[in-house]
Amino acid sequence: MMTESEFLQHSDALFNHIEDEIDAGGWAFDCQLSGNVLTIEAEDGTQIIINRHTPNQELWIAAKSGGYHFSNQNGQWLAMRDGSEFFAVLNQVLSTACGEAVEIAAM
Repeated sequence: MMTESEFLQHSDALFNHIEDEIDAGGWAFDCQLSGNVLTIEAEDGTQIIINRHTPNQELWIAAKSGGYHFSNQNGQWLAMRDGSEFFAVLNQVLSTACGEAVEIAAM
């Protein structure tokens, strides 16, 4: 398990990576980072919320399709429910929100 400081640094880097990839990809999303929460909004107002839960060292994604909790397992962020990888889920919910393929590379 990471220290709290390591988790915060890693999740900050992850949020910045996602924002940079969305900007570089040219998809029609608006990103807003506020504290522990990154809100990604599509043109139609659909929101995808990514946040970190520091006490449990988890990353969470909330989208129309549901909520996903991820924990770091052997260097990968995997969904606690079904083992899905964080970026695979993120790309799916973003693609659904904007109606085109979104491919944000894992970091």
